[in-house]
Amino acid sequence: MAHHLAQINLARLAFPLDDPRMEEFVRALEPINQIAELTPGFVWRLKSDDGRSATYAAHAFDPDIIVNYTVWASRESLRHFTYQSGHSAYFRRRLEWFVPLGRPTLAMWWVPAGTVPSLEEAKGRYDYLVEHGPSERAFTLKEDFPPPA
Repeated sequence: MAHHLAQINLARLAFPLDDPRMEEFVRALEPINQIAELTPGFVWRLKSDDGRSATYAAHAFDPDIIVNYTVWASRESLRHFTYQSGHSAYFRRRLEWFVPLGRPTLAMWWVPAGTVPSLEEAKGRYDYLVEHGPSERAFTLKEDFPPPA
């Protein structure tokens, strides 16, 4: 059975989204999401109820946290988007817009191809990683857990 890589990442806002200091970040959301969707290996991304960025989607995390939740065909496709596409310039500037969490900001796990786990499952995987550390259940880009056989 083929598998895809689900990932959720969290960021604690340094300022409210409508603060002028967040303007460049907010303006870049849709272009960055378009880059993601055009990246080979992109499968799916969470959107808000009105079709905007996941930044505006309701979730069960702290209200000062925004989430990005996506599914990718492979670890390599996610790495390419994160570090080698137009996203990387904004990724390097993240401390302008976000406050360090003091815990992992990303959790990943393998899902059967063609499925998208719920946001509740994503939160559970993230919470598991924070509580128990990396494992096949939830890991980060630093660990290399292969898809299930």
